[in-house]
Amino acid sequence: MAKVSMDRPVAKTGALSHEVRADDIAPLQVLSPDGEVVNPDRMPKLSDDQLKEIMYRMVFTRTWDERAINLGRQGRLGFYAPVSGQEATMVGSEYALNKDDFICPGYRDMPQLVWHGLPLYQAFLYSRGHQHGGQIPEGVNVLMPQIIIGAQILHATGIGMGFKLKNEQRVAITYTGDGGSSEGDFYEGLNFAGSFKLPVIYFVQNNGYAITTPFAKQTAAQSIAHKALAAGIRGVQVDGMDVLAVISAVQEAAEIGRNGGGATLIEGLTYRYRPHSMADDTTKYRTKEEEAEWSIKDPLVRFGKYLEKKGLWSDEDTARVKEEAKNTVNEQIKKAEQTEKMTVAGLIDSMFEQTPPHLEEQKADYQ
Repeated sequence: MAKVSMDRPVAKTGALSHEVRADDIAPLQVLSPDGEVVNPDRMPKLSDDQLKEIMYRMVFTRTWDERAINLGRQGRLGFYAPVSGQEATMVGSEYALNKDDFICPGYRDMPQLVWHGLPLYQAFLYSRGHQHGGQIPEGVNVLMPQIIIGAQILHATGIGMGFKLKNEQRVAITYTGDGGSSEGDFYEGLNFAGSFKLPVIYFVQNNGYAITTPFAKQTAAQSIAHKALAAGIRGVQVDGMDVLAVISAVQEAAEIGRNGGGATLIEGLTYRYRPHSMADDTTKYRTKEEEAEWSIKDPLVRFGKYLEKKGLWSDEDTARVKEEAKNTVNEQIKKAEQTEKMTVAGLIDSMFEQTPPHLEEQKADYQ
């Protein structure tokens, strides 16, 4: 089972403290790297069209990621955090939600926002520092990416509390990396959610590094999923390169949350093929052997093999989606570039329905 046992631990004779062993938890997996079903009991119920849609989104996301990296190098985007390799955790987790569920992202989680309804050109505006990038359309239940590591965890906890107080069958999901799980906000959020049994999913995308710091050096915990024990919530570890396993885990967590069962901490074991950011050099801390090992587990290759065996996907389909994604990205970046330039006056006016007198004075002084 992939769930951390919540039974009361039994201390060993003579031991000074309870012990959680590494074999108490194992990652949930549905597909092997060869695309074979290894856990049919956890196979999510998805139609052929839904399976193809998931593959479409993952191929689109990787193509968009590759194009965005080039746009950043051209100076057409500002800050950008690459995502290739993490498509299963991002696409799969969002796909498992309802549209009225709420997403509270970190700075690498723009794909979840776009697939949840944020227009792509606004994602580009956000990267360019434009105020309109943060003006979320009506009915799109997301916050904009949080740059402060771990702060989004508290936002999701508060939103979850709101859902509980209003008796709404909705969940909030928030994301961070393995480094974010060492922040104080992480523990505060989990503790609060445990105390009040909140409908929140805390999804940690463990890609092995907190920027350049390997997982083993930034925590002594045997896994991030084990940290759920202290908060009194469910802890699940999932193969983050297996999109069907991610969907299964998030669907289960969402159902439990909606029905009063409380929060879930999900640790997705994944790997980011690109740098942490465009200022990062992975050759200084990652080996070619490590990268080769993870390339075998590529989420697009794994899921693609599964779909090919079912007669649902082909290389021609991948090529078609890549071309569509390139064209869409080109159209959306042009739309972002053609958006009216920001002004200080416009920024001040956009913050309130009616600009307060003291800000009108500041605006007049500036102009």
